[in-house]
Amino acid sequence: MTEPLRPSPAHVADAVPMNWVDRYAPAFMRPYARLARLDRPIGTWLLLWPCWWSLALAADGLPDLKLMALFGIGAIVMRGAGCTYNDIVDRDIDGGVARTRSRPLPSGDVSLVQAIAFLIAQCLIGLCVLLSLNSYSVWLGLCSLGLVAIYPFMKRITYWPQFVLGLAFNWGALLGWAAVRGDLALAPVVLYLGAIGWTIGYDTIYAHQDKEDDAIVGVKSTALKFGATTPYWLTGFYTAMIVALALVGMLAGLHPAYYALLTLPALHLAWQVWRLDIDDNDMCLQRFRANRHFGGLVFIAILVGRLLA
Repeated sequence: MTEPLRPSPAHVADAVPMNWVDRYAPAFMRPYARLARLDRPIGTWLLLWPCWWSLALAADGLPDLKLMALFGIGAIVMRGAGCTYNDIVDRDIDGGVARTRSRPLPSGDVSLVQAIAFLIAQCLIGLCVLLSLNSYSVWLGLCSLGLVAIYPFMKRITYWPQFVLGLAFNWGALLGWAAVRGDLALAPVVLYLGAIGWTIGYDTIYAHQDKEDDAIVGVKSTALKFGATTPYWLTGFYTAMIVALALVGMLAGLHPAYYALLTLPALHLAWQVWRLDIDDNDMCLQRFRANRHFGGLVFIAILVGRLLA
């Protein structure tokens, strides 16, 4: 007797109910859209903002709209490819975690072969985007693949997988500058280093949603390492981000208006830590998602600082 097919979940656990994928995507596309996290665009924003920061920082005036569009497409497909790869590697672990067991692979909506084929398709699109940039950027972009490849395994061997995520997820802070100027300088390097601290902060907040299940299945994270001291660690990492942004402004010769506007993202990060309840999953998810607004505030500050310089 064959096992009956399991019905597809209405939506993935941490997606916004009735998101655009659930409402508008054709039924056959929904599992792949969910695999690429198109129903949860926050990750795309977190990948894209460092790219756009760097483009604005390197520009002589307004950033190039074509490059912004290319990096936007690249962020969508490469974030999707990264999530697909991560789900392939973690398919057994995800089945034992409440928040992730409704994802397409552990729920059975997508087979392993289908997921691999989808991963290859996304990588090919991302490669086409990368090859449209200058040769320096192409080689620089390829250098990030090692970080992407090892990231899913880090939670098995270290309590600092968020650090490796920061190394991979903020590569656009280097790549944006290189796409405009064909080289690297100290300003984008400092931006990259500061953004790593930002990523450790927001992903630690995110990881607190899974800490009970992670402890059971043996997965490590900074949420488990920091525990009740998380707000103090977040304060340190977020302070490092703001200090790095201030230094970036000096290195890039931005207008003093940049520093005035920088108070807004600084206050936003302070709000994320203020009265954070690490045992309230809804609050953790809300404050994690709010980082898209932080990214926008930083982008506006860099844009104004560059235009007035």
